[in-house]
Amino acid sequence: MGKTMKAAVFVEKNRIELADKPIPAVGPNDALIRITTTTICGTDVHILKGEYPVAKGLTIGHEPVGVIEKLGSAVAGYQEGQRVIAGAICPNFNSYAAQDGFPSQDGSYLVPQGLCGCHGYKATAGWRFGNLIDGTQAEYVLVPDAQANLAPIPDGLTDEQVLMCPDIMSTGFKGAENANIKLGDTVVVFAQGPIGLCATAGARLLGATTVIGVDGNDHRLGIARKLGADVTLNFKQCDVVDEVMKLTGGRGADSSIEALGTQATFEQSLKVLKPGGTLSSLGVYSDDLKIPMAHFAAGLGDHTIRSALCPGGKERMRRLMNVIQANRLDLGLMVTHHYKLDDIVAAYDLFAHQRDGVLKIAVKP
Repeated sequence: MGKTMKAAVFVEKNRIELADKPIPAVGPNDALIRITTTTICGTDVHILKGEYPVAKGLTIGHEPVGVIEKLGSAVAGYQEGQRVIAGAICPNFNSYAAQDGFPSQDGSYLVPQGLCGCHGYKATAGWRFGNLIDGTQAEYVLVPDAQANLAPIPDGLTDEQVLMCPDIMSTGFKGAENANIKLGDTVVVFAQGPIGLCATAGARLLGATTVIGVDGNDHRLGIARKLGADVTLNFKQCDVVDEVMKLTGGRGADSSIEALGTQATFEQSLKVLKPGGTLSSLGVYSDDLKIPMAHFAAGLGDHTIRSALCPGGKERMRRLMNVIQANRLDLGLMVTHHYKLDDIVAAYDLFAHQRDGVLKIAVKP
């Protein structure tokens, strides 16, 4: 192992480039992971476009699949050479937020003032890779608090099968978990990108019997049907709210999941709800949201609106990989393209412009 590695770093708005960086030194609670597969996320595109602020020179990426190269002296129960993943969210579980049941927000109060213009506090600080520390689009990544965050990959599962677990699957499933789904429910999932597809699958696994997938791309709607959607609606070809009301006999949906992050999809997600329904928000929003008063019943409709950042930690990862290993879900079909790390700038261009039917890209050093 040499002293330097290749890494995709944020240079400035609209520029993420490959650079040489030192291989990280391993502290007692850390683990150095040799990346075998990682991927690009929609949040990385927000970083690329300057819509989500990170430090210049930071290595981007937060979805690691790899092999333990070196273990810190205090990390027990793992072996060098072992195949592992770690969640995009990698808490240490010592903070007030984590012990209050919100490990994704672990350490939020510790963020240096000025990073985001929010007076020393920044939500999402449990998300460290490619946000607060160097991330996974590199030959190696340092996993902090490795004892809490490394999850061994079960024998027989490929990198591509578990690639969605660190973020996309965990996020999508959290959207379904936050939607208060009960057996026999009707759930509408807006946007069938990677996270929306996982939310669709999660809604079905949680007991919804009518899962309605909404998108403007027929190819993605076809994948949604494979992953659990009972009905698909192309918003370019119908009035989605009218169709949901017809499908529910005028009652409205029990829950909706917003997986894009725009004002329009947020409003639609509210409009399809029954009184007392739940809107589960997963999108990363770039502007302030407005709540339409009529469909919010002027605040009297008993609606619930919940936001989420995907849970991390080894127990969350273990459970998600159990779902894959038990053949309840095959997310390998979401990997539509393969790129070498050397070609990651081209991979970003493909993914950011959503060309060639791309869903997820497997990036391999």
